Amino acid sequence: MTSAPGGVPAPAARGVLRGGAALAAAAYAFAVTMAGTTLPTPLYPHYRAEFGFSQLMVTVIFATYAVGVIAALLLFGRLSDRIGRRATLLPGLAVSAASAVVFLLAGGLPALLVGRLLSGLSAGMFTGTATAAIVDLAAPGRAGRAALLATVANMGGLGCGPVIAGLVAQFGPAPLRWTFVVDLALLIPAALAVLLLPETVSPAARAANRAAGGRLVSRPRVPAAARVVFVRAALAGFAGFAVLGMFTAVSPAFLGQVLHQHDPLVTGLVVAAVFAASAAGQALARRTGPASGLWLGCGALLVGLAAVALALVFASLPLLVVGGVVTGAGQGLSFAAGLGALLAAAPPAARGETSSAFFVVAYVAISVPVVGIGVLAELTALRTAGLAFIVVVAALVVTVLALLRRGRTGGDAPAE
Repeated sequence: MTSAPGGVPAPAARGVLRGGAALAAAAYAFAVTMAGTTLPTPLYPHYRAEFGFSQLMVTVIFATYAVGVIAALLLFGRLSDRIGRRATLLPGLAVSAASAVVFLLAGGLPALLVGRLLSGLSAGMFTGTATAAIVDLAAPGRAGRAALLATVANMGGLGCGPVIAGLVAQFGPAPLRWTFVVDLALLIPAALAVLLLPETVSPAARAANRAAGGRLVSRPRVPAAARVVFVRAALAGFAGFAVLGMFTAVSPAFLGQVLHQHDPLVTGLVVAAVFAASAAGQALARRTGPASGLWLGCGALLVGLAAVALALVFASLPLLVVGGVVTGAGQGLSFAAGLGALLAAAPPAARGETSSAFFVVAYVAISVPVVGIGVLAELTALRTAGLAFIVVVAALVVTVLALLRRGRTGGDAPAE
Protein backbone atom coordinates (compact mmCIF):
# COMPACT_ATOMS: atom_id res chain seq x y z
CA MET A 1 0.00 0.00 0.00
CA THR A 2 1.18 3.53 -0.78
CA SER A 3 2.41 5.36 2.30
CA ALA A 4 2.20 8.96 3.30
CA PRO A 5 5.42 10.95 3.82
CA GLY A 6 7.62 9.55 6.56
CA GLY A 7 6.61 5.94 5.94
CA VAL A 8 3.31 6.20 7.84
CA PRO A 9 0.47 4.36 6.10
CA ALA A 10 -1.94 6.65 4.31
CA PRO A 11 -5.01 7.39 6.44
CA ALA A 12 -8.08 5.29 5.72
CA ALA A 13 -11.71 5.43 6.76
CA ARG A 14 -12.78 3.45 9.83
CA GLY A 15 -14.02 -0.07 9.10
CA VAL A 16 -12.25 -0.54 5.76
CA LEU A 17 -11.23 -4.01 4.64
CA ARG A 18 -7.65 -5.21 5.09
CA GLY A 19 -5.34 -7.93 3.82
CA GLY A 20 -6.95 -10.86 2.05
CA ALA A 21 -10.46 -9.47 2.51
CA ALA A 22 -9.49 -6.28 0.66
CA LEU A 23 -7.90 -8.27 -2.16
CA ALA A 24 -10.99 -10.47 -2.45
CA ALA A 25 -13.30 -7.44 -2.47
CA ALA A 26 -11.29 -5.68 -5.18
CA ALA A 27 -11.14 -8.87 -7.27
CA TYR A 28 -14.91 -9.36 -6.92
CA ALA A 29 -15.65 -5.82 -8.10
CA PHE A 30 -13.26 -6.29 -11.02
CA ALA A 31 -14.80 -9.62 -12.04
CA VAL A 32 -18.40 -8.37 -11.83
CA THR A 33 -17.64 -5.31 -13.94
CA MET A 34 -15.95 -7.41 -16.63
CA ALA A 35 -18.76 -9.99 -16.53
CA GLY A 36 -21.19 -7.22 -17.42
CA THR A 37 -19.31 -6.59 -20.65
CA THR A 38 -19.86 -10.14 -22.00
CA LEU A 39 -23.42 -10.73 -20.79
CA PRO A 40 -24.97 -9.98 -24.21
CA THR A 41 -23.01 -12.72 -26.03
CA PRO A 42 -25.53 -15.60 -25.71
CA LEU A 43 -28.40 -13.11 -26.13
CA TYR A 44 -27.54 -11.85 -29.63
CA PRO A 45 -29.84 -14.40 -31.34
CA HIS A 46 -32.66 -13.24 -29.04
CA TYR A 47 -31.98 -9.60 -29.92
CA ARG A 48 -32.01 -10.46 -33.63
CA ALA A 49 -35.39 -12.17 -33.22
CA GLU A 50 -36.75 -9.34 -31.06
CA PHE A 51 -35.60 -6.36 -33.15
CA GLY A 52 -35.08 -7.91 -36.58
CA PHE A 53 -31.54 -6.80 -37.47
CA SER A 54 -28.82 -8.66 -39.39
CA GLN A 55 -25.70 -10.52 -38.32
CA LEU A 56 -23.72 -7.55 -39.61
CA MET A 57 -25.49 -5.32 -37.10
CA VAL A 58 -24.65 -7.79 -34.31
CA THR A 59 -20.97 -7.29 -35.07
CA VAL A 60 -21.42 -3.50 -35.16
CA ILE A 61 -23.13 -3.61 -31.74
CA PHE A 62 -20.25 -5.65 -30.41
CA ALA A 63 -17.63 -3.34 -31.95
CA THR A 64 -19.20 -0.33 -30.22
CA TYR A 65 -17.88 -1.81 -26.98
CA ALA A 66 -14.29 -1.43 -28.19
CA VAL A 67 -14.91 2.24 -29.02
CA GLY A 68 -15.87 2.77 -25.38
CA VAL A 69 -12.84 0.87 -24.09
CA ILE A 70 -10.38 2.80 -26.24
CA ALA A 71 -11.97 6.14 -25.29
CA ALA A 72 -11.75 5.28 -21.59
CA LEU A 73 -8.14 4.07 -21.86
CA LEU A 74 -7.13 7.33 -23.52
CA LEU A 75 -9.21 9.64 -21.31
CA PHE A 76 -8.94 7.97 -17.91
CA GLY A 77 -5.76 5.89 -18.05
CA ARG A 78 -3.90 8.20 -15.62
CA LEU A 79 -6.88 9.46 -13.64
CA SER A 80 -6.54 7.15 -10.62
CA ASP A 81 -2.99 8.37 -9.94
CA ARG A 82 -4.39 11.88 -9.55
CA ILE A 83 -7.70 11.34 -7.73
CA GLY A 84 -7.21 7.89 -6.16
CA ARG A 85 -8.21 4.33 -6.97
CA ARG A 86 -11.60 4.33 -5.23
CA ALA A 87 -12.60 7.66 -6.77
CA THR A 88 -12.01 6.13 -10.21
CA LEU A 89 -13.48 2.68 -9.55
CA LEU A 90 -16.80 3.97 -8.20
CA PRO A 91 -17.67 5.93 -11.37
CA GLY A 92 -16.63 2.85 -13.35
CA LEU A 93 -19.20 0.80 -11.41
CA ALA A 94 -21.79 3.54 -11.96
CA VAL A 95 -21.19 3.44 -15.72
CA SER A 96 -21.47 -0.37 -15.64
CA ALA A 97 -24.80 -0.07 -13.83
CA ALA A 98 -25.98 2.53 -16.36
CA SER A 99 -25.13 0.08 -19.15
CA ALA A 100 -27.18 -2.64 -17.43
CA VAL A 101 -30.15 -0.27 -17.05
CA VAL A 102 -30.00 0.68 -20.74
CA PHE A 103 -30.00 -3.00 -21.74
CA LEU A 104 -32.78 -3.74 -19.26
CA LEU A 105 -35.03 -1.10 -20.83
CA ALA A 106 -33.81 -1.51 -24.42
CA GLY A 107 -36.52 -1.19 -27.03
CA GLY A 108 -34.40 -1.21 -30.17
CA LEU A 109 -31.04 -0.89 -31.85
CA PRO A 110 -30.06 2.61 -30.59
CA ALA A 111 -30.36 1.49 -26.96
CA LEU A 112 -28.17 -1.56 -27.62
CA LEU A 113 -25.48 0.64 -29.16
CA VAL A 114 -25.59 3.02 -26.18
CA GLY A 115 -25.50 0.11 -23.74
CA ARG A 116 -22.44 -1.39 -25.41
CA LEU A 117 -20.67 1.98 -25.50
CA LEU A 118 -21.27 2.44 -21.77
CA SER A 119 -20.11 -1.14 -21.16
CA GLY A 120 -16.86 -0.40 -22.96
CA LEU A 121 -16.34 2.80 -20.98
CA SER A 122 -16.78 0.90 -17.71
CA ALA A 123 -14.28 -1.76 -18.78
CA GLY A 124 -11.74 0.83 -19.87
CA MET A 125 -12.10 2.75 -16.60
CA PHE A 126 -11.79 -0.42 -14.54
CA THR A 127 -9.10 -2.51 -16.21
CA GLY A 128 -5.97 -0.52 -15.42
CA THR A 129 -7.24 0.99 -12.18
CA ALA A 130 -8.49 -2.27 -10.66
CA THR A 131 -5.26 -4.04 -11.61
CA ALA A 132 -3.23 -1.26 -9.96
CA ALA A 133 -5.45 -1.34 -6.86
CA ILE A 134 -5.04 -5.10 -6.43
CA VAL A 135 -1.26 -4.86 -6.79
CA ASP A 136 -1.23 -1.92 -4.35
CA LEU A 137 -3.17 -3.95 -1.78
CA ALA A 138 -0.78 -6.90 -1.93
CA ALA A 139 1.59 -7.61 0.94
CA PRO A 140 5.28 -6.76 0.35
CA GLY A 141 6.87 -9.24 -2.02
CA ARG A 142 3.50 -10.50 -3.32
CA ALA A 143 3.05 -8.16 -6.27
CA GLY A 144 3.46 -11.01 -8.76
CA ARG A 145 0.71 -13.06 -7.15
CA ALA A 146 -1.51 -10.00 -6.96
CA ALA A 147 -1.02 -9.35 -10.68
CA LEU A 148 -2.04 -12.96 -11.34
CA LEU A 149 -5.14 -12.45 -9.16
CA ALA A 150 -6.01 -9.39 -11.24
CA THR A 151 -5.64 -11.45 -14.43
CA VAL A 152 -7.90 -14.18 -13.04
CA ALA A 153 -10.49 -11.60 -11.96
CA ASN A 154 -10.40 -9.93 -15.37
CA MET A 155 -10.55 -13.04 -17.56
CA GLY A 156 -12.72 -14.93 -15.08
CA GLY A 157 -15.26 -12.13 -15.12
CA LEU A 158 -15.25 -12.04 -18.92
CA GLY A 159 -15.84 -15.80 -18.93
CA CYS A 160 -18.58 -15.75 -16.29
CA GLY A 161 -20.68 -13.16 -18.14
CA PRO A 162 -21.80 -15.48 -20.96
CA VAL A 163 -22.43 -18.33 -18.49
CA ILE A 164 -24.67 -16.14 -16.31
CA ALA A 165 -26.60 -14.91 -19.35
CA GLY A 166 -26.80 -18.45 -20.74
CA LEU A 167 -28.25 -19.77 -17.48
CA VAL A 168 -30.85 -17.01 -17.34
CA ALA A 169 -31.76 -17.50 -21.00
CA GLN A 170 -31.98 -21.27 -20.56
CA PHE A 171 -33.95 -21.46 -17.34
CA GLY A 172 -35.35 -18.02 -16.53
CA PRO A 173 -38.14 -15.84 -17.89
CA ALA A 174 -37.56 -12.85 -20.18
CA PRO A 175 -33.77 -13.29 -20.57
CA LEU A 176 -33.36 -9.89 -22.26
CA ARG A 177 -34.58 -8.29 -19.03
CA TRP A 178 -33.69 -10.61 -16.15
CA THR A 179 -30.08 -11.04 -17.23
CA PHE A 180 -29.48 -7.38 -16.44
CA VAL A 181 -31.50 -7.49 -13.24
CA VAL A 182 -29.01 -10.14 -12.10
CA ASP A 183 -26.16 -7.90 -13.25
CA LEU A 184 -27.47 -4.96 -11.22
CA ALA A 185 -27.88 -7.22 -8.18
CA LEU A 186 -24.24 -8.31 -8.47
CA LEU A 187 -23.06 -4.71 -8.80
CA ILE A 188 -24.56 -3.68 -5.44
CA PRO A 189 -22.09 -5.69 -3.30
CA ALA A 190 -19.34 -4.66 -5.75
CA ALA A 191 -20.02 -1.00 -4.97
CA LEU A 192 -20.05 -1.75 -1.24
CA ALA A 193 -16.75 -3.62 -1.61
CA VAL A 194 -15.09 -0.64 -3.32
CA LEU A 195 -16.43 1.75 -0.67
CA LEU A 196 -14.83 -0.41 2.04
CA LEU A 197 -11.43 -0.65 0.34
CA PRO A 198 -8.56 1.41 1.71
CA GLU A 199 -7.34 4.11 -0.64
CA THR A 200 -3.90 3.01 -1.77
CA VAL A 201 -2.76 6.31 -3.31
CA SER A 202 -1.89 8.63 -0.44
CA PRO A 203 -3.04 12.27 -0.43
CA ALA A 204 0.60 13.34 -0.82
CA ALA A 205 1.05 11.12 -3.89
CA ARG A 206 -2.17 12.39 -5.44
CA ALA A 207 -1.13 15.98 -4.85
CA ALA A 208 2.31 15.30 -6.32
CA ASN A 209 0.77 13.70 -9.42
CA ARG A 210 -1.55 16.66 -9.91
CA ALA A 211 1.28 19.12 -9.36
CA ALA A 212 3.44 17.31 -11.90
CA GLY A 213 0.91 18.34 -14.53
CA GLY A 214 1.21 16.90 -18.00
CA ARG A 215 -1.58 15.58 -20.19
CA LEU A 216 -4.34 13.61 -18.54
CA VAL A 217 -5.24 12.13 -21.90
CA SER A 218 -2.81 9.36 -22.90
CA ARG A 219 -1.38 9.62 -26.40
CA PRO A 220 -0.39 6.26 -27.85
CA ARG A 221 3.26 6.44 -28.91
CA VAL A 222 6.03 3.90 -29.29
CA PRO A 223 9.64 5.02 -28.68
CA ALA A 224 12.20 4.11 -31.32
CA ALA A 225 13.96 1.65 -28.97
CA ALA A 226 10.84 -0.52 -28.75
CA ARG A 227 9.47 -0.35 -32.29
CA VAL A 228 10.91 -3.62 -33.58
CA VAL A 229 9.52 -5.49 -30.58
CA PHE A 230 6.25 -3.55 -30.86
CA VAL A 231 5.62 -4.78 -34.41
CA ARG A 232 5.89 -8.42 -33.31
CA ALA A 233 3.91 -7.97 -30.11
CA ALA A 234 1.22 -5.87 -31.78
CA LEU A 235 0.74 -8.30 -34.68
CA ALA A 236 0.50 -11.26 -32.28
CA GLY A 237 -1.82 -9.28 -30.01
CA PHE A 238 -3.97 -8.25 -32.98
CA ALA A 239 -4.35 -11.87 -34.08
CA GLY A 240 -5.16 -13.12 -30.57
CA PHE A 241 -7.66 -10.39 -29.76
CA ALA A 242 -9.32 -10.80 -33.15
CA VAL A 243 -9.96 -14.44 -32.19
CA LEU A 244 -11.45 -13.32 -28.85
CA GLY A 245 -13.68 -10.92 -30.75
CA MET A 246 -14.81 -13.69 -33.08
CA PHE A 247 -15.78 -15.99 -30.21
CA THR A 248 -17.49 -13.25 -28.23
CA ALA A 249 -19.44 -11.67 -31.10
CA VAL A 250 -19.94 -14.36 -33.72
CA SER A 251 -19.85 -17.72 -31.92
CA PRO A 252 -23.63 -17.63 -31.20
CA ALA A 253 -24.23 -17.37 -34.96
CA PHE A 254 -21.66 -20.09 -35.73
CA LEU A 255 -23.24 -22.39 -33.17
CA GLY A 256 -26.79 -21.74 -34.33
CA GLN A 257 -26.46 -21.46 -38.11
CA VAL A 258 -23.51 -23.77 -38.84
CA LEU A 259 -23.48 -26.26 -35.97
CA HIS A 260 -27.25 -26.15 -35.29
CA GLN A 261 -26.69 -25.66 -31.56
CA HIS A 262 -29.27 -23.16 -30.30
CA ASP A 263 -28.83 -23.65 -26.54
CA PRO A 264 -27.72 -20.29 -25.03
CA LEU A 265 -26.02 -22.08 -22.14
CA VAL A 266 -23.83 -23.99 -24.61
CA THR A 267 -22.85 -20.66 -26.16
CA GLY A 268 -22.00 -19.27 -22.74
CA LEU A 269 -19.89 -22.26 -21.78
CA VAL A 270 -17.96 -22.25 -25.07
CA VAL A 271 -17.06 -18.57 -24.68
CA ALA A 272 -16.22 -19.07 -21.00
CA ALA A 273 -13.82 -21.88 -21.92
CA VAL A 274 -11.99 -19.54 -24.31
CA PHE A 275 -11.51 -16.88 -21.63
CA ALA A 276 -10.48 -19.46 -19.02
CA ALA A 277 -7.85 -20.78 -21.42
CA SER A 278 -6.63 -17.21 -22.02
CA ALA A 279 -6.16 -16.71 -18.28
CA ALA A 280 -4.20 -19.98 -18.10
CA GLY A 281 -2.03 -18.86 -21.03
CA GLN A 282 -1.26 -15.56 -19.33
CA ALA A 283 -0.26 -17.41 -16.17
CA LEU A 284 1.98 -19.73 -18.20
CA ALA A 285 3.73 -16.73 -19.77
CA ARG A 286 5.26 -15.95 -16.37
CA ARG A 287 7.23 -19.18 -16.64
CA THR A 288 8.17 -19.16 -20.32
CA GLY A 289 9.57 -15.64 -20.64
CA PRO A 290 8.70 -13.19 -23.45
CA ALA A 291 10.54 -14.71 -26.44
CA SER A 292 9.59 -18.35 -25.81
CA GLY A 293 6.08 -17.27 -24.86
CA LEU A 294 5.57 -15.53 -28.20
CA TRP A 295 6.75 -18.62 -30.11
CA LEU A 296 4.54 -20.97 -28.10
CA GLY A 297 1.56 -18.63 -28.13
CA CYS A 298 1.69 -18.14 -31.89
CA GLY A 299 2.05 -21.89 -32.41
CA ALA A 300 -1.00 -22.54 -30.25
CA LEU A 301 -2.96 -19.89 -32.17
CA LEU A 302 -2.20 -21.67 -35.46
CA VAL A 303 -3.22 -25.08 -34.10
CA GLY A 304 -6.39 -23.67 -32.56
CA LEU A 305 -7.36 -21.79 -35.73
CA ALA A 306 -6.96 -25.00 -37.73
CA ALA A 307 -9.30 -26.78 -35.32
CA VAL A 308 -11.88 -23.98 -35.57
CA ALA A 309 -11.68 -24.12 -39.38
CA LEU A 310 -12.30 -27.89 -39.30
CA ALA A 311 -15.19 -27.31 -36.89
CA LEU A 312 -16.84 -24.97 -39.40
CA VAL A 313 -16.21 -27.33 -42.33
CA PHE A 314 -17.54 -30.43 -40.56
CA ALA A 315 -20.08 -28.70 -38.27
CA SER A 316 -18.41 -30.22 -35.19
CA LEU A 317 -19.05 -28.81 -31.71
CA PRO A 318 -16.19 -30.78 -30.06
CA LEU A 319 -13.72 -29.39 -32.61
CA LEU A 320 -15.02 -25.87 -31.99
CA VAL A 321 -14.52 -26.29 -28.25
CA VAL A 322 -11.01 -27.69 -28.71
CA GLY A 323 -10.16 -24.92 -31.15
CA GLY A 324 -11.53 -22.29 -28.77
CA VAL A 325 -9.54 -23.59 -25.82
CA VAL A 326 -6.28 -23.87 -27.78
CA THR A 327 -6.65 -20.44 -29.41
CA GLY A 328 -7.60 -18.95 -26.04
CA ALA A 329 -4.44 -20.35 -24.47
CA GLY A 330 -2.39 -19.10 -27.41
CA GLN A 331 -3.96 -15.65 -27.16
CA GLY A 332 -3.22 -15.40 -23.44
CA LEU A 333 0.33 -16.64 -23.82
CA SER A 334 1.21 -14.44 -26.82
CA PHE A 335 -0.52 -11.41 -25.29
CA ALA A 336 1.27 -11.62 -21.94
CA ALA A 337 4.63 -12.52 -23.51
CA GLY A 338 4.35 -9.77 -26.11
CA LEU A 339 3.44 -7.15 -23.54
CA GLY A 340 6.29 -8.32 -21.31
CA ALA A 341 8.80 -8.06 -24.16
CA LEU A 342 7.47 -4.64 -25.10
CA LEU A 343 7.69 -3.22 -21.59
CA ALA A 344 11.21 -4.61 -21.23
CA ALA A 345 12.28 -2.91 -24.47
CA ALA A 346 10.67 0.47 -23.77
CA PRO A 347 12.48 3.08 -21.65
CA PRO A 348 10.96 3.25 -18.14
CA ALA A 349 9.61 6.77 -18.68
CA ALA A 350 7.77 5.67 -21.84
CA ARG A 351 6.22 2.40 -20.64
CA GLY A 352 2.82 3.92 -19.95
CA GLU A 353 2.30 5.38 -23.41
CA THR A 354 3.85 2.29 -25.03
CA SER A 355 1.43 -0.08 -23.27
CA SER A 356 -1.44 2.29 -24.15
CA ALA A 357 -0.51 1.97 -27.84
CA PHE A 358 -0.46 -1.82 -27.47
CA PHE A 359 -3.92 -1.90 -25.88
CA VAL A 360 -5.35 0.40 -28.53
CA VAL A 361 -4.16 -2.08 -31.17
CA ALA A 362 -5.69 -4.93 -29.14
CA TYR A 363 -9.12 -3.32 -28.90
CA VAL A 364 -9.12 -2.33 -32.55
CA ALA A 365 -8.42 -6.02 -33.21
CA ILE A 366 -11.29 -7.19 -31.05
CA SER A 367 -13.78 -5.07 -33.00
CA VAL A 368 -12.87 -4.28 -36.62
CA PRO A 369 -12.25 -7.86 -37.87
CA VAL A 370 -15.59 -9.11 -36.53
CA VAL A 371 -17.35 -6.37 -38.47
CA GLY A 372 -15.51 -7.73 -41.50
CA ILE A 373 -17.01 -11.15 -40.74
CA GLY A 374 -20.45 -9.54 -40.62
CA VAL A 375 -19.96 -7.78 -43.96
CA LEU A 376 -18.66 -10.92 -45.66
CA ALA A 377 -21.46 -13.01 -44.16
CA GLU A 378 -23.99 -10.66 -45.77
CA LEU A 379 -22.25 -11.01 -49.15
CA THR A 380 -21.58 -14.76 -49.06
CA ALA A 381 -22.37 -17.11 -46.16
CA LEU A 382 -21.44 -17.22 -42.48
CA ARG A 383 -19.29 -20.33 -42.87
CA THR A 384 -17.38 -18.73 -45.75
CA ALA A 385 -16.89 -15.53 -43.75
CA GLY A 386 -15.58 -17.49 -40.77
CA LEU A 387 -13.11 -19.45 -42.88
CA ALA A 388 -11.87 -16.28 -44.60
CA PHE A 389 -11.34 -14.66 -41.20
CA ILE A 390 -9.32 -17.68 -40.04
CA VAL A 391 -7.08 -17.54 -43.12
CA VAL A 392 -6.34 -13.83 -42.57
CA VAL A 393 -5.59 -14.25 -38.87
CA ALA A 394 -3.42 -17.31 -39.53
CA ALA A 395 -1.44 -15.26 -42.07
CA LEU A 396 -0.81 -12.63 -39.39
CA VAL A 397 0.44 -15.30 -36.99
CA VAL A 398 2.76 -16.76 -39.63
CA THR A 399 4.12 -13.25 -40.21
CA VAL A 400 4.91 -12.93 -36.50
CA LEU A 401 6.70 -16.28 -36.53
CA ALA A 402 8.75 -15.18 -39.53
CA LEU A 403 9.73 -11.97 -37.73
CA LEU A 404 10.68 -13.92 -34.62
CA ARG A 405 12.81 -16.28 -36.69
CA ARG A 406 14.52 -13.33 -38.33
CA GLY A 407 15.31 -11.93 -34.89
CA ARG A 408 16.84 -15.23 -33.77
CA THR A 409 19.07 -15.39 -36.83
CA GLY A 410 20.40 -11.90 -36.24
CA GLY A 411 18.24 -9.94 -38.69
CA ASP A 412 17.38 -7.41 -35.97
CA ALA A 413 17.35 -6.92 -32.23
CA PRO A 414 16.30 -9.93 -30.14
CA ALA A 415 12.75 -10.19 -28.93
CA GLU A 416 13.61 -10.16 -25.27
